[in-house]
Amino acid sequence: MKAPTTAQNIGKQGEHLAARFLENLGYTIIATNWRYSYYEIDLIAQDGNILVVVEVKSRSSEQFSHPEDSVDRKKRGKLIKAAEAYIFNNNYMGELRFDIISIVFGNQEPQIYHIKDAFYPGLF
Repeated sequence: MKAPTTAQNIGKQGEHLAARFLENLGYTIIATNWRYSYYEIDLIAQDGNILVVVEVKSRSSEQFSHPEDSVDRKKRGKLIKAAEAYIFNNNYMGELRFDIISIVFGNQEPQIYHIKDAFYPGLF
């Protein structure tokens, strides 16, 4: 697979690959690019009885850092606020998990890393 060329294309391609990756694991994709106000969740999925908020980070290489390293305290806080809005708007009462999918395109096949339980709302 040829690596995408612009940052926007890398992000879009990464989100598409992440959704397919999760579906292949048996997850159900509920929403992509879900927005509330100025908050956004890349993917919302169902893993059995667990609602999973997924942040997808894609890079063309790991030259400067791993993609998941960019999910800092501020970004985690925004994801938590977005998840709270989703839960409230959909009257969701079950378990919730935050995952990160990190994708590096490089020169070969994309490398996909799935970090389950990447962080917890009370520990950001």
